[in-house]
Amino acid sequence: MATILISGIGGQDGSYLTEQSLAAGHRVVGLLRTGRASRAPENVECVEWDFVSKEGLRAVLRDVRPAHFYNLAAFSTGAGMYDDAVAIGELNGVAVARMLQAIVDVDPEIRFCQASSSEMFGDPIVVPQTEATPFRPLSPYAAAKLFAHTVVNSFRTHRCVFACSAILYNHESPRRGPAFVTRKIVDAVARVRAGDTGKLLLGDLDAQRDWGYAPDYVRAMRLMLAHDRPCDYVVATGELHSVREFCELAFSHAGLDWREWVEGGAADVRQDRRGPRVGDATKLRNTLGWRPETDFGTLVRIMVDAAIASTDARMTT
Repeated sequence: MATILISGIGGQDGSYLTEQSLAAGHRVVGLLRTGRASRAPENVECVEWDFVSKEGLRAVLRDVRPAHFYNLAAFSTGAGMYDDAVAIGELNGVAVARMLQAIVDVDPEIRFCQASSSEMFGDPIVVPQTEATPFRPLSPYAAAKLFAHTVVNSFRTHRCVFACSAILYNHESPRRGPAFVTRKIVDAVARVRAGDTGKLLLGDLDAQRDWGYAPDYVRAMRLMLAHDRPCDYVVATGELHSVREFCELAFSHAGLDWREWVEGGAADVRQDRRGPRVGDATKLRNTLGWRPETDFGTLVRIMVDAAIASTDARMTT
């Protein structure tokens, strides 16, 4: 039984990683920011760190003695990638350097996985993007993620740390935060089905994303740390789907016509969305044998069914 340390354990990816790790027989410990104990999942051991103190994390590593350390913690609110650039840089960037330095100081055998982001590609000059595509970050969020990504590479190359970065494209599930467009859509479907007559206001309905299913992407990160060599991998489906298509599938799954309930051009417009961001996960497929198991249509249906079940449950209590 290995000990798995997870920062961001209370989020979408952290919850799925916890479940998969426990199912594999591992001990799971959540690393929470000091004062965020309310976000701890039930029945999981957790420790606190302020994400600033290097000695504080060294103490955590000495006490917990993890074999694997996944950093899934990040400052993001979906569209809020420009909010509080200083805090974004501190949590999404500099804190990762502290994590890696603590590993070197305490136990260089700890394997580390960083949740990087396709946002680092910004306005990509290559379509689809691979691990070799130049990064062109357009937001403080993306810039901080790129700093962390670069630090991971540096510690792997110069300090011989088993450190990997998973360059994650959009990945969704019923546990996605309510500020993200996918959750807004499926929650609107559930409300309309329950009798709400208000319209869903969205931005560019023709905007396209490479959307995958979060448990599949978590499985990819676990494969990365189980491999015999550390490396960075694009984790993506390789398919583009529009917000319009997501709306159409989501509403039709509930027997509704999305055109009656969705108004585009009204909100959530991202000015930095330029070239198409779609990932090429060939390296991950050929090296680790990973493929997404849940296709786009199934993902939409899973999220709609969960939103409806949650709404129905609230109405009956």
